[in-house]
Amino acid sequence: MDHDERVRQEFTRQSDHFASAAKIADSQLTKRFVDAVAPQPGWRVLDVACGPGLVTVALAPHAREVVGLDLTPEMLNKARQRCAAAGVRNVRFEQGSASDLPFDANSFDAVVTRLSLHHFDDPVAPLAQMARVLRPGGRFVVADVVSSEDPEESALHNAIEILRDPSHVRMLPASELLALLSDAGLEVVERATWDMHREFEEWAQIVDDPARVAPVRTIARTLAKLGQHAGTGLSLADGKVVFFRRWLLVTARKAEGSF
Repeated sequence: MDHDERVRQEFTRQSDHFASAAKIADSQLTKRFVDAVAPQPGWRVLDVACGPGLVTVALAPHAREVVGLDLTPEMLNKARQRCAAAGVRNVRFEQGSASDLPFDANSFDAVVTRLSLHHFDDPVAPLAQMARVLRPGGRFVVADVVSSEDPEESALHNAIEILRDPSHVRMLPASELLALLSDAGLEVVERATWDMHREFEEWAQIVDDPARVAPVRTIARTLAKLGQHAGTGLSLADGKVVFFRRWLLVTARKAEGSF
């Protein structure tokens, strides 16, 4: 199956649970992201892989226009509904791929993306595209879960993620993600890291596929008993499988003189 089609298939099924999942829709998490963007009233902002519009709707009151782009029509429907319910009018949505953005060069004051890089078949092309459409001096903000700097722990972490959701490709170590931003011509201004604690059952139900979750549960519980934490603190607490997801939030800028 083509990777883009796999992403569309997965997030069509996940759309209801993903849009309402407490850990994803957390208002403080969204506020932290919006504060990093610090949009200005005259700005035009692009939200790449906007999903159900959580960031789009939060940015809209602070910008001239916010454009949300996503690969999955059902996610875009959720985003439109969210913005309509909030009475937000300065937004528009387009279906498309982050690897081939349908926008002119230097046409946005800020470009943002959250929880997307680990779903890209190869993040190099999407990052290059996001840098292309960002104006010189413009702000780029990305937030994603990162994996351990230890290759074996990172590989185990990503294997578990892929078994749960085959649209997952790879959560990068922080050092690799930062290097990719530099290669795309984006200068890091600020970065923040924190851990979000999760329970397996809450995390697993988002994919809305009990038949797939059952063997992943067995694997995760067995690894936890063996002390194989996968760089995520995978363990048992009161009989429950728990772990953490390490977030990296990066604010960067496109250098003046860049094209």
